Amino acid sequence: MNRIGPLVIVEGPSMSKVPFSRSIFIDTESRVLIDSGADPEALKEINQQFGIDLIINTHYHPDHTQHNYLFPKAEKWINPIEYETSRTIEGIAKANGIHQEWGDAGVEMWRKNLPVEWVENLDQISGTYDYETEYNFSGVKAIFLHTPGHTSGLVSPYFPELGTVYVSDYDMTSFGPWYNGTDGDIEDFIKSGNRLMELDANTFITGHQKGIFTKEEFKQEMVKFLEVINKRDELVNQYVRQGLTFEELTEIGIFYPKNTLTVPIFKTWERSGIRKHLARLGLTVSKTDGALISAK
Repeated sequence: MNRIGPLVIVEGPSMSKVPFSRSIFIDTESRVLIDSGADPEALKEINQQFGIDLIINTHYHPDHTQHNYLFPKAEKWINPIEYETSRTIEGIAKANGIHQEWGDAGVEMWRKNLPVEWVENLDQISGTYDYETEYNFSGVKAIFLHTPGHTSGLVSPYFPELGTVYVSDYDMTSFGPWYNGTDGDIEDFIKSGNRLMELDANTFITGHQKGIFTKEEFKQEMVKFLEVINKRDELVNQYVRQGLTFEELTEIGIFYPKNTLTVPIFKTWERSGIRKHLARLGLTVSKTDGALISAK
């Protein structure tokens, strides 16, 4: 485990690659854990040694909430925008694009296959924190910056006196920006990325993979990370000019490798992501035949 003052960085397996994430343990008398997606054995050890009083979930995705159940005595908070979303299976299905792409039948099928643990972990969330408000955890000051784009409510916990920020899923992975739920937004993602680059911090901790960046490293990587959005725009536009329909576009593998699109949730996110890029090109999808029509 790496440590930055009182902040202990708890890794997930394989460099915190999805379906895991990093967790941040604030080692003070307050005993706060930010996200619970790290290695469960490491989290159990921390809980046994110190006892966790409060879990801060940056957003509702399972790779960041999946081990909430390990801390039955802890309070669990999430951002105010996603609190209601996370309370019901229907809310989660809508936010993930399942209802948009497959309707009620798709939601029902997803409900039957949804891991029970995901629902239980979210069901344990009992409160919210405030955006852009300073909290003091036994001497460690934290501000939960609202950085939407990946999801509508995502926060990046910022520790101004430590010059450190946990940027969660602004994670600089080779996949590129993920905004493929219906609650994700490309323009918000870009704005939040720019805000984080200008933040008065010298250490940036991502939720996945490489992990710790200096400010200069983070800015360089963020520019390349956001450029993936433009490359996706160009790729979608290229296929549109070839006359492909929406359904044909969703078979190519613009976000996910083509051979993984048989996995229902990947197919759902592929479709939802492509819709967002079509909208940036001024196009929408006909509900009758999947043809692309001008949104103007």
